[in-house]
Amino acid sequence: MSLISLQNLLKTFGGLVAVTGVSFEVEENSIVGLIGPNGAGKTTVFNIITGNYRPDSGEVIFNGKDITGRAPHDIVRMGIARTFQNIRLFQDMSVLENVLAGCHCRMKAGLFSSMFRPPSQRREEKEAVERAMRELAFVGLDAQFANLAGNLSYGNQRLLEIARALASDPLFLILDEPAGGMNDQETAALTALIRSIQQRGITILLIEHDMNLVMRVCRKLVVLEYGAMIAEGTPAAIKANPQVIEAYLGAED
Repeated sequence: MSLISLQNLLKTFGGLVAVTGVSFEVEENSIVGLIGPNGAGKTTVFNIITGNYRPDSGEVIFNGKDITGRAPHDIVRMGIARTFQNIRLFQDMSVLENVLAGCHCRMKAGLFSSMFRPPSQRREEKEAVERAMRELAFVGLDAQFANLAGNLSYGNQRLLEIARALASDPLFLILDEPAGGMNDQETAALTALIRSIQQRGITILLIEHDMNLVMRVCRKLVVLEYGAMIAEGTPAAIKANPQVIEAYLGAED
């Protein structure tokens, strides 16, 4: 069953066509890779899904609902979370506080409760801290909870972004080049982490240039070039596709 369906997306910026005619589906509890050369339109597709961009035409259907053009905070509440190609953490806040920011969309306290802190507010805050610590333990950063996010290694900052996204309780997680800047050991650990996320019942859409990682974890690949889809299929089929080899994988070979 499809969790998210992209239908004939078109996005232009002035005279530049960033995405055109992009249509594909992501099945529930699957890991799908979105690959292609730099500038192929991959992050634009992510930004359309998450509400950062409104497409000129086309639709995004998530969990049976049309979410095209909805505000990013609404989309997060509906169950879509993401990380970013360029790390976006609160560098001067603690590791725990960064993950608590991910919990915020599920908290119910309003202005009155925040000011006067009745028992229900204190209980909700306690539950949020417990949830944040569980996600930090899940990615292996619980011992670092009091450290400033900016003091973490680059690889651990990547993991912190994933923990923050998971704290929003997503059905669908979008990972934008999570292995960027990681060494081989960190990438191997990330591969295992992505599989563990899937085992939690979370569906994943992945942009990644590390083809070894992509081939290991993805059930299906979608390939973009110049904003258009040029191939879709299993990793084995994509790896053997002459058009993909010429456009992208050939450089790797």
